[in-house]
Amino acid sequence: MLKIGHRGAKGHAAENTLASFQKAIALGVDMIELDVQLSLDKVPIVIHDETIDRTTSSVGLVTDYSAKELQKLGIPTLRDVFEQVDNRCEINVEIKTFSATQAVLDLIDKNKIDKTKILISSFDWNALQEVRFRDEEIRIGVLTETDLDLALAFAKFIKAEAIHPYFHLLTAENVLKIKEKGFKIFPWTINEPEDITFVTSLNVDGIITDFPERL
Repeated sequence: MLKIGHRGAKGHAAENTLASFQKAIALGVDMIELDVQLSLDKVPIVIHDETIDRTTSSVGLVTDYSAKELQKLGIPTLRDVFEQVDNRCEINVEIKTFSATQAVLDLIDKNKIDKTKILISSFDWNALQEVRFRDEEIRIGVLTETDLDLALAFAKFIKAEAIHPYFHLLTAENVLKIKEKGFKIFPWTINEPEDITFVTSLNVDGIITDFPERL
């Protein structure tokens, strides 16, 4: 079962920062999960929200700032993270907005990133469809917090590798069904010991958590 650090090691360091990803690697993760938005100059930036209000000392939309300005506020570019991780673990890139899709794929190609180390996920299934249209090989994870059957059907349609469900959706029956169809299951975001015990008992393929050391 893969140990997947949510936004790095969010339970220990500021989310989606180089420090958080470094901490996750130090805690022995197999994969880090991160979020991508686009900057004003169309650079893939690692931040969850559409604004910088919650995670920096400044305010405003991510799209109002250049990549360099955002870096000065402690927000890394996706390229910064690729360079830092340097193949030490896999990276789950969650695309937060459809407009970032092309730029993410271009960055992976341009930097000759090993695609076996990348898994692209999104709640925006149009973005995932675009990823598959552009690249027949890259690994895809279908995010859902509502409908597993729909996610399963869509995963088949776009030849995804995994389904990333909200963990409260999972039962022994539907996990078995998903695995029988040949998909991996990477549920999120599981932090409490009793929840970790329950989800582990379902034989999922990996767990996304703020506290990787608890797995």
